[in-house]
Amino acid sequence: MNTFRHTFLPLTALIACLFTQACHAQAQNAPSDAGSLSEVKVINTSPLPGIGIEKYKLPYEVQSVDSLTIQKSGSRTLSEFMNENLTGVNVNDIQGSPYQSDVTYRGMRASATLGASQGLSVYMDGVRMNQPFGDVVNWDMFPEAAIDTVTLVPGSNPMYGLNTLGGALAFTTKSGLTTQGNELTTSYGSYGRAKLDITHGGKSNDGWHRFIAISAFDEDGWRDHSSGSLQNLFVKIGRTKEDTNWDVSYMFGNSKLVGNGLTPSTNYGYGTSVSTSNTGTGLYGASRSSVYSWPDETQNKAHLLSYNLQHSLDANTELASTAYVKYSTQSRLGGDLAGVISSANGVINRNATSQTTVGASTNFTKIIQSHQLTTGATLERSKMSYSASETDGCAISTYREVSTSDCADTTETTAGVTGTSTSFGTYLADTYQLGDKTFFTVAGRFNQTTVANTLSSYSSGSLTGTESESFTYRKFNPSLGMTHQFGQLTIFGNWAQSNRAPTVMELGCADSANSCTLPTGLQSDPYLKQVVSQTIEAGLRWKNENGYSLGLSAYQTINKDDILFTATNTAGQGYFDNFDKTKYLGLDINAGKTWGAWQLNTTYSYLKATYESTADLFAGDRSMEITPGMRMAGIPMHKLKMHLDWTATEKWKLGSAMIVSSSIVTQGNEDGYITSALNGNAKVNGYALFNLNTTYTIEKGFEVFGKINNVFDKRYETYGMISTNYAVQVRRPRRTAHLHGRFALQILII
Repeated sequence: MNTFRHTFLPLTALIACLFTQACHAQAQNAPSDAGSLSEVKVINTSPLPGIGIEKYKLPYEVQSVDSLTIQKSGSRTLSEFMNENLTGVNVNDIQGSPYQSDVTYRGMRASATLGASQGLSVYMDGVRMNQPFGDVVNWDMFPEAAIDTVTLVPGSNPMYGLNTLGGALAFTTKSGLTTQGNELTTSYGSYGRAKLDITHGGKSNDGWHRFIAISAFDEDGWRDHSSGSLQNLFVKIGRTKEDTNWDVSYMFGNSKLVGNGLTPSTNYGYGTSVSTSNTGTGLYGASRSSVYSWPDETQNKAHLLSYNLQHSLDANTELASTAYVKYSTQSRLGGDLAGVISSANGVINRNATSQTTVGASTNFTKIIQSHQLTTGATLERSKMSYSASETDGCAISTYREVSTSDCADTTETTAGVTGTSTSFGTYLADTYQLGDKTFFTVAGRFNQTTVANTLSSYSSGSLTGTESESFTYRKFNPSLGMTHQFGQLTIFGNWAQSNRAPTVMELGCADSANSCTLPTGLQSDPYLKQVVSQTIEAGLRWKNENGYSLGLSAYQTINKDDILFTATNTAGQGYFDNFDKTKYLGLDINAGKTWGAWQLNTTYSYLKATYESTADLFAGDRSMEITPGMRMAGIPMHKLKMHLDWTATEKWKLGSAMIVSSSIVTQGNEDGYITSALNGNAKVNGYALFNLNTTYTIEKGFEVFGKINNVFDKRYETYGMISTNYAVQVRRPRRTAHLHGRFALQILII
């Protein structure tokens, strides 16, 4: 990684010098800046492409942006862009790494963290990107330079299959048909953060087209011992002939990221007694860049090979199919404190996962008079293996580094599982025009998932036995909605249902008599119910010729038999269990105004996420009694995003943004208690951040841009958890956040 950083700026300067001449020579063929993009009017109603439907006909509010919009924002990552620009999206920066974010939409998660309750389905070119082991989403494995559009679909939409409890994210990639020419983007920013993206796209007269994207990222990290790097490659080759287009794409991702998690903040009970008045300063207060213990590394590798076919049978009929194979590996290394710091009481935890998925899907769209029909089927089979080991008695340095070699004990295997997951789904949707201004949409999908496990039990590192079981889950999910236009105003309403089947990981830790420590221990696999989610939504859309626009959606999502991690009497251990009911009640507002060279866009989200049943849950490292109406941790009730952009000249553009978030509940403090005997409010405070960005076009195809995040260096946190601090033997909330700045150089060659 040091070599990459040391050569990054000289290499950038050299490439910029060479490419500037090419830009000058080809400037007459480069397209002019398109400026602000108009609203996307046609939306696909399923993950695969088809005959799109006009947005105003849909009974829910879809958000869709293209690559130029993402590029102009100056955002470092996809998760950062969504957090700053998409209504209802929030990011908990739990790990401290920009590619290990915990993304939520309407309170539902798409997270890389094993054990997190996943509630969003994620697709890329029709391929499901939720990993079969835990439904996690590895954001570092997305080829960001190749992303063409991002579409966020709200609610429990059955058309998007399993895991679409709160919504679905659908990414499409670029091709030689959509993107021609060469593009180089380089950036360098705070904390040694460097990124290089190179893309090439082209097509020929005989119908062949190609696209390639290469990305490299490296950083020192804003916290101690938190350097990280990743590399991505994406290649797509295809051909268009008459009414048929096919392509083959290959994606490779490789990363080594360090996410040291949360850091001790306020030390409740620092001294001789436990009280909220007797507190001390934790590591976070003394140094915001400190880490609790290290190392904490995650290495991901991923391969994705897919074949896509689109064929237009006639002007009103289209068939799309895809077949794919995915293979990924993940290895984690964690240095943890086993008790009060001494010379040798650290623990090294390692785990490794490998996953192979083969799948195929087809989508058929047809317009018949007043009906627009979409039907299709998906089939996916995954095979996965997981193993975990532990080494005790490892030495701990003054800086809380846990040795990976100086350990008193030998490494012992603690858990192992192999499993398969087979999912089949078939769906049908119809949008029917009842009149000139009224549209009725009805849809349904049948899902069947079979999960089979073979779990290995270990004692003192020795295999003591294996156990195999298999479970099959079936569910038919319907939806229905209606839209009606009153001039420039459209009103809509929709009801939808979706489901999520338990994963191999959850079934491997689902027995109260055999608890586990996530993500290192899997012990038993009794039955878990599938999660069923129902969303009711109503709202309006309005836009006039004077540049005003308004969108409003009120919704309620109820999860039945949600799968949560439940506490046991053994500290730090628990098991997955069904929780009867959780509720997400919210309101999303999007308002905009354009006048002359100015553009203003404002979004506001209200969300009250609550438990609606009684249970004892694992929280931090304590058992907590949940009662109906208790708010969930980590989800802000209010979030405001404002963007003001100014086109100062034809070449110079400036933008500003304000991101405001209300306070959030700290995990382990949902019931208002810090310990079982001490009550108190340990919430994470809200914040207001201000960002600035600017773009200057030196000449056509040669552009420089810069961005500063958190202009006023506001100190803020995005997540908190209460647990025992072995460094000082007290309890504290752990927190994470800091300033992120960035400047970048961009060169475009067409």
